[in-house]
Amino acid sequence: MAKIIAEKAVVEASSSKNVEIKHTKVVKDASGKDVTIIDYSEVKGVDVAIEDAEAQLARAEAQVTELKADIAEYKKIKDA
Repeated sequence: MAKIIAEKAVVEASSSKNVEIKHTKVVKDASGKDVTIIDYSEVKGVDVAIEDAEAQLARAEAQVTELKADIAEYKKIKDA
């Protein structure tokens, strides 16, 4: 799922900035063409968005490490 990320104006005076994240997905229209639609959107503080992205990155990196270990095990079995 893709995302469109943009700075979001804050109505009240605040020292922190907000971002608007539009989560998109691709679907087929009536004629069979791919169209991108907004699945949902969310607004959060930029600091929270950074923390969330860093946590997501750490999880993804851990999953990559695990998958590399799995591949190594599969190759051992294949080559045995």
